[in-house]
This record gives sequence, structure tokens and C-alpha cells, in this order.
Amino acid sequence: AGGGGGCQLPAEWRPLSEGCRAELAAIIVYARVLALHPDPYGAYNYLPWQRGPPGGPPQGAGDLFYSAEIELLCDQAWGSMLEVPAGSRLNLTGLGYFSCHSHTVMQGYAYFFFLRMDENYILLPHGVNFQEAIFPDTQENRRMFASLFQFSNCSQAQHVLSFSSDWEIQEDNRLMCSSVQKALFDEEDRVKKLQQKVATLEKRNKQLRDRVKKVKRSLRQARKNSRHMELVNRKLSEKLSSAGGQIPYINSLKQENSHATYLKV
Repeated sequence: AGGGGGCQLPAEWRPLSEGCRAELAAIIVYARVLALHPDPYGAYNYLPWQRGPPGGPPQGAGDLFYSAEIELLCDQAWGSMLEVPAGSRLNLTGLGYFSCHSHTVMQGYAYFFFLRMDENYILLPHGVNFQEAIFPDTQENRRMFASLFQFSNCSQAQHVLSFSSDWEIQEDNRLMCSSVQKALFDEEDRVKKLQQKVATLEKRNKQLRDRVKKVKRSLRQARKNSRHMELVNRKLSEKLSSAGGQIPYINSLKQENSHATYLKV
């Protein structure tokens, strides 16, 4: 994957070995490229996290898409979902140079292919774990994939028979790979659950902080109101105190007026 914003790998991505990915690949074939044909659409060639419609070509790809006619040099690998014998010819699309990845081959050369078949029975490269899906026919790659093929059925058996592997070692590696994958997936699942718990706790913590803010705001307002009432009461008490000395004079006036009225009557 490239480093562009639309090409970033998922946050939980971890690299897997070719052996581990071979266990997860739907189809594995050893084949020679007979011919290349332009493919202007590229509908099957975008990574899941790329933005934009899948039917449109990725930006910057131009007309560099193509398909290939391949001939199987061996029967498909053990466990593959493709039931065709050596010598069969197949069409493979989803090849070319793209903005985030490339699946490229050259006419006349042999490769080991990780493939998958879509709902329309179209064969595409299977980039398991977003890693390489096409391996050139080198000594190292022949040795790496030697345990996957029944070489007695290969048209180029003389080239690959010398790389037949020790099955016990291969099975040990397979079991180790499976256990590593399981541990990896379990760890990623545990991390996801922890992240969800952290997110939930952060949400609750934010709610509590908001409630505390509201309580503090209410407390400040209550204190402000209390100080205001104290000030009002103090002023009222001062007014009452200043007016208290005038009350006897007012009472004496009332008594004199009452007496004068009684005399008149």
C-alpha cells in the first residue's frame, strides 16, 4: 500500500508471512503468462478503504489496467477452490499499476498466483492481508511454495521436484502459523474490546464532568444569590434601625389628636 491518505492500512493491520497467507488464499496456481490484454475499467482493482466508486479507475492510474491469459503449469495447490488440471488456460483480470498497489506480470514468464473468484466467476489476484498476491518464478519462491503442489502433475516437474519439502516440517510450520494467527487475531480482538471500553468510559467521564460543571455553576449562582440576599437584609435592617427613633413621636401625635377630638365632642 502507498502512503497516500486514501491508501492507509487499517489501524489493526499486522504483516503475515507468505506461508500464513497461503493458508488463507482461496486459490493458488503456478502458471505461465501467455498473453496480456488492455482492461480500461479496473472495476475490481481498489482497496476496501479507498474512497470513490469501485467502478471508476483510481486516480493517476490512467489506462494501465490489463488482464492476462495464463496456462497452469501444475494442478492447483492443495486446498485450492479451483478444480482444473495442469495445462488449463484461464483469464485473470485486476492487473496493472494503481494508485495504492500494483499487480503486474510480463508475457512469457511464470508466476505463483494467489487468486480469488468473485460472484461472477471472474478470477482476480487475492492480496491476502493487503500484501503481495503474485510471486515471480524464482528459486526462493519455488522452495517456499514447494509443499503446496503435486509436482508429478506439473509440466515443468524437472524444475521443481528438487524443492519437495519435508512434510513433517511443513506441518509443524503450518500448525505454528495457525497458532500465531489465532493469537494475533485474539490479541486484536482483545484490543478492540479494550478500545470500546475506553471509549465508553471516556464518554461517561465526559458526562460526569458536564454534571460537575453544572453543579458548580448552580453552586456559584446559589452563593451569589445568598450574598445578594444578605446585602438586601442588611440594608433593610439599617433602614428599620434608622426609622425606629421616629416611632414614639408619631405615637404621641396620634394620642394628642385623639384627646382633642374627645374634648370637642
